[in-house]
Amino acid sequence: MISTLRGVPQQVNLNNAVIEVGGFGMLIQATPQTLATLQVGREALVHTSMVVREDSMTLFGFASGDEREIFEVLTGVSGIGPRTGLAILSVHTPEEVRIAASTKDTKAFTKVSGIGPKGAERIVLELNGKLVPTGAPVPAGSPVAARSWEPQVLEALTGLGWTEKDAVKALDALTKNDPQIVASGSVPEILRAVLRSLGRGNRPGN
Repeated sequence: MISTLRGVPQQVNLNNAVIEVGGFGMLIQATPQTLATLQVGREALVHTSMVVREDSMTLFGFASGDEREIFEVLTGVSGIGPRTGLAILSVHTPEEVRIAASTKDTKAFTKVSGIGPKGAERIVLELNGKLVPTGAPVPAGSPVAARSWEPQVLEALTGLGWTEKDAVKALDALTKNDPQIVASGSVPEILRAVLRSLGRGNRPGN
């Protein structure tokens, strides 16, 4: 297996690049973020994962070993091919994928073209326990990180007797009406606020 390539990019295109290594031009498929780190004529190191099919061998390139690791975990999910795995990493950083998987954030995966609600549910189900957030920084304003509290709050609300549908509706309303509390990411504060909106903390039916 080819784990890394060190060479000089000869071409950098929208979806791929050609890197000259030892006189051979190696074609890699990559995300826009990875391709943006490559400059024609300037030596680069790319982490790679080779996908072998009956009729093809495709080399996928990544700016870091972390991205490659997440890609290989993602492509281990049934129904997720290398193109979809690459698409996920085009939308989310490795840490955002870890957060989405560990918090069962299906909405994060439906942001990726080609992944619907059922596909997203399968992804979070199969990734359960396989990806754990490392605490690495994520882009400012990341919707994945911003709603990492949601599963805990939903679990608390359904445990108090509200249906998941009503709880999600209340959380969406809170996000719209009181974004500062939501932005805090504090589970206790968000829970108290949504309980007030649902009936000042009373149980359903009381």
